[in-house]
Amino acid sequence: MRITFYDDYVLGVVTEGGIVDVSEVTTHIPAAHPQDVINAVIAGWTTYGPRIEAIAAAGSPVPLSSVRLRAPLPRPQNIDCMAVNYIEDILPEAAPINGFLKSSSTVIGTGETFVLYDTPATAFEAEPELGIVIGKAGHRIAAADAFDHIFGYTNVIDGSARGFPPHSNSFYQMKSQATSCPIGPTIVTKDEVPDPQALRVRMWNNGVLKNDFTTADMAHTIARCVEFVSHIHPVGPGDVIATGTNHGGLHALHDGDVLILECEGLGQLIVNVQDDLRRTWDRRNVTERVAEGLPIAPPTQLTGKYAPAPA
Repeated sequence: MRITFYDDYVLGVVTEGGIVDVSEVTTHIPAAHPQDVINAVIAGWTTYGPRIEAIAAAGSPVPLSSVRLRAPLPRPQNIDCMAVNYIEDILPEAAPINGFLKSSSTVIGTGETFVLYDTPATAFEAEPELGIVIGKAGHRIAAADAFDHIFGYTNVIDGSARGFPPHSNSFYQMKSQATSCPIGPTIVTKDEVPDPQALRVRMWNNGVLKNDFTTADMAHTIARCVEFVSHIHPVGPGDVIATGTNHGGLHALHDGDVLILECEGLGQLIVNVQDDLRRTWDRRNVTERVAEGLPIAPPTQLTGKYAPAPA
């Protein structure tokens, strides 16, 4: 099943014919925020799931083009992001498992805009990632039990403001800029994803394929990621774990870019990029820079505010 919010945060199920309103099952849920609704549905899926499935099957879908899709998880309590979690050409050996928290107020949905704010970042990049959606609360979960705690999967973009000064202490500024965590377009329940460890992950920028890798190349598996995160803090229904990216296709974003992320079988997350300062950067990706003997570090800003002064 594919679940999301649309319009004024109406809960819906996406079918082949469009989207069906299933919000009648949530009218009794006390909710200060739409996230309260989806958390309750996920936590009580054994009750809600069959009812939602029946309503979706009997309902009359409306075209997706006639509604505004929203982030299916508009404000997760926790967004844990795995760091350096792929075996790749520039990182041929597994790095020690590691991660970081991203602010939940950074979330946007498909069709919304990732804003490159007026900050002295070296460059802005978008990391395409498979997102795990937690279904059952747990603390110190064993890897062998991890999938019992997973509800489903979604597309996640981890937006980064690279090279943010001061370079010795800037991770927070780099990872929690507003609008830097697009999620969606839906949550796909785990029964529809037979092997999440074998999904192709692709992202296009302005129609050009920039990122193309597979989740089989994770340095630390999905189960290990759940184990790792849950040994740091408890996880609960509606929490998100972004499983990392292959860095080879990362490149500087520009005003007017349109990103399309598709983890295999999860639909397309479409994101607009806006930079009111109209800055420009070297657009070579990480793989191209390394092949030319350049540093992995983000490219130099070429024009606009914060560009280096000419030598």
